[in-house]
Amino acid sequence: MELTTWIAIAASLLMALAALCGFIFAVKKDYFRNIEDTKFQVFWSDLEEPNSSTENRNASGPKASR
Repeated sequence: MELTTWIAIAASLLMALAALCGFIFAVKKDYFRNIEDTKFQVFWSDLEEPNSSTENRNASGPKASR
């Protein structure tokens, strides 16, 4: 095989080893303990904004109908 093939194989093995080490590190540091709340973090800001905007409209008094 050519030299570039061996370089590509070595690079892919090093990347796989780095990914494995990163995964082991994350498991040992307990980064995967509560993954259910993470998927809802995107929506928490959306749930909080409409409540504050409706409170502001109600506090200013009734608006004229459109």
